[in-house]
Amino acid sequence: MNEEARTEEARTTEAPEPPPPAVDPAQRAPEPPRPFSVPAALPAARPGARRITSLAARGEPFVWLTGAGLAAAALMILGLLAYVLMQGAMTFWPRPLTALQMADGRRLLGEVSRVETFRPPHSELDRLAPPLRDTIAAAGGWSRRRLLRTGNYDLYGDDFVWVSDYDIVSESQPADAWTIERLEWGPAFGYVREIRRDGAPLAGGSAIGDTLPSELAAALDRNGEIRGLERNDIAEVNLEVEAGRLAIRKAVLKHGEDSPEAATARAEVAGAEAGRTARYEAARQRIEALRAESARTRIVVEDAGGRLIPERVSTPDEPLQVGQVVRAFTPNALGSGGRLKIFLSRWREFLTAEPREANTEGGVFPAIFGTFLMTVIMSLAVAPFGVIAALYLREYARQGALVSIVRIAVNNLAGVPSIVFGVFGLGFFCYLVGGRIDTLFFPERLPAPTFGTGGILWASLTLALLTVPVVIVSTEEALAAVPRSMREGSYACGASKWQTIRRIVIPRATPGIMTGLILAMARGAGEVAPLMITGVVKLAPQLPFDGHFPFVHLERSFMHLGFHIYDVGFQSRNSEAGKPMVFTTTLLLIALIALLNLSAIQIRTRLRRRFQSAHF
Repeated sequence: MNEEARTEEARTTEAPEPPPPAVDPAQRAPEPPRPFSVPAALPAARPGARRITSLAARGEPFVWLTGAGLAAAALMILGLLAYVLMQGAMTFWPRPLTALQMADGRRLLGEVSRVETFRPPHSELDRLAPPLRDTIAAAGGWSRRRLLRTGNYDLYGDDFVWVSDYDIVSESQPADAWTIERLEWGPAFGYVREIRRDGAPLAGGSAIGDTLPSELAAALDRNGEIRGLERNDIAEVNLEVEAGRLAIRKAVLKHGEDSPEAATARAEVAGAEAGRTARYEAARQRIEALRAESARTRIVVEDAGGRLIPERVSTPDEPLQVGQVVRAFTPNALGSGGRLKIFLSRWREFLTAEPREANTEGGVFPAIFGTFLMTVIMSLAVAPFGVIAALYLREYARQGALVSIVRIAVNNLAGVPSIVFGVFGLGFFCYLVGGRIDTLFFPERLPAPTFGTGGILWASLTLALLTVPVVIVSTEEALAAVPRSMREGSYACGASKWQTIRRIVIPRATPGIMTGLILAMARGAGEVAPLMITGVVKLAPQLPFDGHFPFVHLERSFMHLGFHIYDVGFQSRNSEAGKPMVFTTTLLLIALIALLNLSAIQIRTRLRRRFQSAHF
């Protein structure tokens, strides 16, 4: 065996080396830090250089962008509200009357509604004197004009006229110019020359200002009594007559024309006829006496050109009756207290009276009442159906493809145009359901429909369908937000599923449910398109609620503030005359929606505090 083989054998047979002794980790010396190696793909940073991070990586541009968007949205909303508030709140502030002497010899008197600059056409400039043309040329071809509300529509056939400054010879604000608000034909601007009683002078000159207020107050009381007689006594007689006619027709339809029941119904109606006729005649004679009393006192009013303002166009020589006047004052002679009194009087009339003069004058109380009642009925309809649907989808339905499809359909309903809901409400509620109700319960009234036409009930249910997706989605989110531990604790105590939902889940989810209801109320109260074909009208002589049984008449048409805004702004004979009423009604609609929302928010806040205080 050679030397190399013996050496290799000795190495393989040699005893293995013992393992190194165990060292306590606490006594082990720390390893030196490994040097940081820069990948070959990245350039090594220079010593002492600062690392720069782009603004896009920090997100600061997007923070500023979102903040600017929020500020812009808030400014737009606040600007819109401020503009509506300014225009609407100052609508009823008395404006001064301006008297103008025109170059063509006309005399005008009225309120300056708007002032603007314009460029006169060449045909206008050619007829002007050289000094006036030079003045306009020096101003760059621009001049100023005013929109003067002259009133006296029955005399002029128009409410407004544009007046250019170069056509004005002189102007003033006479202290003896009167603003007279009438029941018909809008306001009259002129000079009160005399007050007559039975054709004889009653007051003139400075005594007019002392006599006219008392005469006007007495005439307004008489007008109020006339309205009360028409709405109560005469309306009651008319309702009894209609009820008698329906009773006879019902007996005829049920038992036949010659049946004893029909004869009995005719006898009962005939027996009460004398009493109804006597009451009707008494009310009619009282109304005629009140109107005759108002006709005794007349106000002689002349316009700026000395033309008499008559009681009606057909009698041009008869002065105004005191009963035709709602309010009369001299705006140029009023102080701050007098203007404030007129301002508050106009607001009181606006909130409590009925509209007149194609809805451009008077009040909007029927529209306020109709909007409020419709919103309440809609809320009472949408809340239970929306909550029940959300409870089933979240708590009882087995989650799967069918439930997902239902949720998608509910979400898509929120994007359907509102006019589509209106068409559906007209076809389903008015014609189908309402027509069936008329056939079953009101056959004696056919072919005149009772529920088979537009009414406040069908309009409210249509808006309930429109807003129910909002309530369903918000309720589902509120139910999902209830902690699972509360449910499990309730089950652990032995409660059933329904007991857990009723006593644990729903109370905790009530604030979220109220949030959905608030959103539904805000949207439903401002909708107009569905209402135009399901029950809203331009003027409703009867409210859906009155003192006649059954007191709440859900089949009646109604007025709505949103439709009132549309009607005054786009359907009146003069949009310029209705523009102040548009802003005022818009302000009132916003205030009404805010009041309803604040009431719901207050209820939600109380519920939230109540359940927060109940936490351990």
